Amino acid sequence: MSSKELFTQKMQEGYTFKGDSILLGGAMYGAETITGTHVRMPLSTVNRHGLIAGATGTGKTKTVQLLAENWSEKGISVLLMDIKGDLSGIAAPANPHPKIDERQTAIGSAWAPVKFPVELMTISDEKGIRLRATISEFGPVLLSKILDLNENQQGVVSIAFKYADDNGLLLLDIKDFREVLLHISGDGKDEVKQYGQVSSTSVGVIMRKLLELEQQGGDKFFGEKSFEVEDLMRKDEKGYGYINVIRLADMQDKPKLFSTFMLCLLSEVYAQFPELGDKAEPKLVIVIDEAHLIFRDAGKALMAQLEMVIKLIRSKGVGIYFCTQVPGDVPEIILSQLGLKVQHAMRAFTANDRKDIKLVAQNYPMTEFYKTETLLTELGIGEAVITGLNEKGSPTPLVRTMLCAPRSRMDVLTSSEQDELVKNSKIADEYNEEIDRESAYEKLQKKVKSVEPASEREVKKKETVKEEAGGGIGDTISQVTKNPLFKTVAREITRGLLGSIFGIKTRSRRR
Repeated sequence: MSSKELFTQKMQEGYTFKGDSILLGGAMYGAETITGTHVRMPLSTVNRHGLIAGATGTGKTKTVQLLAENWSEKGISVLLMDIKGDLSGIAAPANPHPKIDERQTAIGSAWAPVKFPVELMTISDEKGIRLRATISEFGPVLLSKILDLNENQQGVVSIAFKYADDNGLLLLDIKDFREVLLHISGDGKDEVKQYGQVSSTSVGVIMRKLLELEQQGGDKFFGEKSFEVEDLMRKDEKGYGYINVIRLADMQDKPKLFSTFMLCLLSEVYAQFPELGDKAEPKLVIVIDEAHLIFRDAGKALMAQLEMVIKLIRSKGVGIYFCTQVPGDVPEIILSQLGLKVQHAMRAFTANDRKDIKLVAQNYPMTEFYKTETLLTELGIGEAVITGLNEKGSPTPLVRTMLCAPRSRMDVLTSSEQDELVKNSKIADEYNEEIDRESAYEKLQKKVKSVEPASEREVKKKETVKEEAGGGIGDTISQVTKNPLFKTVAREITRGLLGSIFGIKTRSRRR
């Protein structure tokens, strides 16, 4: 048996599964695509998480698009974090092209344009369904993590939440929480003595942290109506899972808000989705494009949350996939938990690049058919080195793959197409309505106004008593200070003090 025949046999054995699967592309022996030798991914391993990596311009985003299409077609809902803003085209069919036909013929797979059910979403000013959450839903622990508070400051946050709960004050947005903090550190200090001391210094730090979050757009994210994660699981009339595209093109310079959103989303999904067991069927896939932006600015809270979610959430039928430039952008503790690995070409321009390539090659299964370290620099656009998990959880053979072309548009929707998509959404009106009902801010403002008239009466009463008594201490002091003799004595005492402090000799006035 020739080496090529042995390769074909090994790949066919390694990528043939009993259960349902999705097609990723065709196996390549050297630079030749072996027609009909398909590289597939079993559906049962979708929630084992994954990585799509490679240099800029090597086809990572199109791989994300391909995977999302296949998952949607199998009835699996998808949530795409679209950092670059170039994934909205999934909502429109692709345009036929001779190069697509050539690629699909080499792979040995039919191809036809398809549009998929898409919801555009946003946490900022981008077009789409507004995703929001209330301060109350975060709770004191998660909110403290987001703000990166110390133990004493976390205690103040807990007191603020407790006071709000006991007094029926809704914490919906940042101004609600800020008003409660101001109250319990000011006029309402005596009302929270039973909970503990409230340090004005700690309140000041929390206020500054809230301001930082607000400046990055937190005022748009916190509020009502809260997004229900169950709405991510919708299907269309053909049974296709919705591909929810969260447009985050304006979030690259706002790491605090993005971290906040990530923590909220992952916590909600983990809390709300039912436990399905170790062999759970995949229900939802979350794809984080340009993941290096997250990990570069991630605080300890986000890292801890991601680690926990990666380890535990697959039993709820949820898979998480990271798309980045170099696998090293993803922390090792998370990287070790990922099942599918799709590695596009890497560039060896610098010594650090060559070091990265060597490390990446060592993380892949051994193979007799490729020199992995060399192969990583030879891959063409739309090609990738792939290894995944079979139905038993064992790694599949490492294989150079000619990836299938996406069936949806490989470009963004126009502005008018985006408007039309949002307009036709069945849930956009529900979430895009502005709601600002009476909450902590309004109630505490009313409380302050109701106290002010009484305070004014007390002041007037004191002034009246003082006038009737012939003037108070303040009036007496005022009269004394106007006396010329007092002014002369005060001036000489001041000069003497200044001279003793700064070593200045005061000159006696000539008489």
